[in-house]
Amino acid sequence: MKYGKRLRNEVEKSFPGWGGDFISYKQLKKQLNLIDPLSRPRKRSRISIGDIFDAGNGRDDVNSMRVNVGFTTLLGEELQKVNTFYIDKEEDYIIRLKELQDMEANLSCHREMLNLQKDILEFHGEMVQLLQYSVLNSTGFVKIVKKHKKRSGSSIHVSFMPRVLEQPIFSTGLLYKLMKECEAMLYRLFLDDEP
Repeated sequence: MKYGKRLRNEVEKSFPGWGGDFISYKQLKKQLNLIDPLSRPRKRSRISIGDIFDAGNGRDDVNSMRVNVGFTTLLGEELQKVNTFYIDKEEDYIIRLKELQDMEANLSCHREMLNLQKDILEFHGEMVQLLQYSVLNSTGFVKIVKKHKKRSGSSIHVSFMPRVLEQPIFSTGLLYKLMKECEAMLYRLFLDDEP
């Protein structure tokens, strides 16, 4: 199964409310398909008489460059969209963890502890889901840039990928830290729950 279909199926199955916040892989693929694979430079190009006469035309080069710019613009917009969603979720999770920690510090009965354990488990599940969101989008970016390189012969990955890899969606350290803190809270609560 192709990645675009797998991504769409996974989003529909696991992320019903987040569909519009994922990478628009299909749109990027459509933009990529506008690039003429024949216009890319070949490893060894031999100049023919026809090439010399067609060289003055230049329309194909301008059109190819316009399509490449359109692709990179869309790619940048998609990265911004995915990153913004990810950062917003991380910020929400920082606030939510603080609320759960405050609830842990102010427990007064066994029932509250059970409810807090349930809330923490649900919260941890949400963070795992955001981690999966990160992996799916990251994979999508890597795959579409690789397809661009293969189709166009140009190497936007040299300039684009280092910038992408520095984005929060690719650096999940904070999310892992939040998950570990959540797990530590659960550990403390379950230890306190034992006789």
